Amino acid sequence: MREAFHDQLDSMFEDLAGICRLVEASVRLSTAALLTGDAEIAERVISADIEIDRARERVEDTAFSLLSLQQPVAGDLRTVVAGLRMVSELERMGDLSVHVAKIARLRVPHLAVPEEVRPTIARMAEVAEDMVTRVSQIITSRDVEAAIALSHADEEMDRLRRTTFTELLSADWSHGVEAAVDIALLGRYLERIADHAVSVANRVVFVVTGQNPAAARP
Repeated sequence: MREAFHDQLDSMFEDLAGICRLVEASVRLSTAALLTGDAEIAERVISADIEIDRARERVEDTAFSLLSLQQPVAGDLRTVVAGLRMVSELERMGDLSVHVAKIARLRVPHLAVPEEVRPTIARMAEVAEDMVTRVSQIITSRDVEAAIALSHADEEMDRLRRTTFTELLSADWSHGVEAAVDIALLGRYLERIADHAVSVANRVVFVVTGQNPAAARP
C-alpha cells in the first residue's frame, strides 16, 4: 500500500514537471508573438492555456485523493501540500504568458515593444523561459542546490525590470502613454513569472529538506 502511495507521489511530481514544460512553451511562444507581431502565435498561446488548466486539475485531484484516502503525515504530507501550492503557481505562470500574448495580439499589425526597449524585454523573456526550464529539471531531480541557485537568475530579472522603468522615464521616450503602459505591464508579467519560478523551486527545497530557503533570506 505504501509503495503504491509513493508511486502516486512520484507521478504527481512528474505531472508537475510536465506542466512546467507546457509553461515553458507558453513563455517561448508568447515572446515570439510579442517580438514579431504574429497574431496566430498569440492565439495559439491563448488557446493552449486550457491544457495547463486541465493538467492542474489532474494534479489537484491526485493530491486531494492522497490526502483523503491515505492521510499522509510528516514528509509525505509536506510533499502533497507542496504539490498543491506548486501547481497553483505553475498555472499562474501560464496565465501570465497568456497576458503577454494578449498584449501582442492587441497591437497587431504593429509591435507592442518599441525598438529601443526590445533588447531589455527580449532578455527578460529569455531569462523567464530559462528559469521555467530549470524549474522543470528541479522538480524532476529534486535538486536542492539547483533550486537555491535559481534565485541568482531572479536577481538579473529584477535588474532588467528596473531598466525598463529607466527607459520609460527617460526624457527621450517618444512612444506615448499606450506603449508605456504596455511595457510596464510586460515587465511586470515577466518578472512575476520569474518570481513564481523561484517560489516553486523553494517548495522543492522544502519537500526535500523541510526548510524554506525564502524564510532564511534577510
